[in-house]
Amino acid sequence: MASYDFISYTIGNEINLNEIAGHFGINKKFKWEEPLILREKNLKGILAKPEDKLVFIFSFGSIVCVNMAFHETQDVINYLKKIDKNLKNNPPTMIKDNFKLIVNPNAKFEVTYNSITISRIHDYHFNIIATVLAKSVALEKIEEDIDILLDKIEDIVNFLEKGKLNISDENLAKMSSKILRFKYNTISYIMLLDKPQIAWENEDAEKFFIELSDLFELNDRYEKIKHKTELLLDITEVFSSLTQSKRNAKLEWMVIILFLVEIILSLIEKFI
Repeated sequence: MASYDFISYTIGNEINLNEIAGHFGINKKFKWEEPLILREKNLKGILAKPEDKLVFIFSFGSIVCVNMAFHETQDVINYLKKIDKNLKNNPPTMIKDNFKLIVNPNAKFEVTYNSITISRIHDYHFNIIATVLAKSVALEKIEEDIDILLDKIEDIVNFLEKGKLNISDENLAKMSSKILRFKYNTISYIMLLDKPQIAWENEDAEKFFIELSDLFELNDRYEKIKHKTELLLDITEVFSSLTQSKRNAKLEWMVIILFLVEIILSLIEKFI
């Protein structure tokens, strides 16, 4: 029997795979959906004991480490930040997922909330587990960011209940761009609705991917994010309409005031 421990992190919004690959002497142009895999020979300069260890790096900001202790994963993350300067200024994150792959020739296929047991291992098992974990932590980051934005909007709604609307056009534009970014990230960056290439080519790999995707509720979580972003966009549209109405009302009052001033000046001129 053998077991493999997976731990995944989100370390940024985007990782430059081609730059990191070039650093390790990997001469290949990576497609957006394709992970960069660091193997034992690549990890020798980073880890004291790189044997039987892997790192999957995804362009949408997630990494997945296999058979590593916590301090080793941090060594890898710090090393990657030295290569990709865009990662350097990202704050440390504690968003992570743990998962275990157990290979037991005498056991039946079994899935629990944090492990999966198989009787025979194939290369696609590592790739698919890493892909699902990477998407899961990236989704969790988006979920947390959306909840923070919802809290901010709730404060604005509370002001509205008091008859006040204190939000500038600039803040409204920033808020709308964040919401659109969440929507774009889940579809284009994380490619949540896409299967790995091996799942298109191998029926067993496809079943395995579907099983894991259901376990981590990727589709359900995507739908919740989709509904929240649509709700947020509806709310910002209302804010936009209210601020426009407020602006129009100010302009109307300015016109009225200028008209009154003109009348007063003409009366003063007439009597003088």
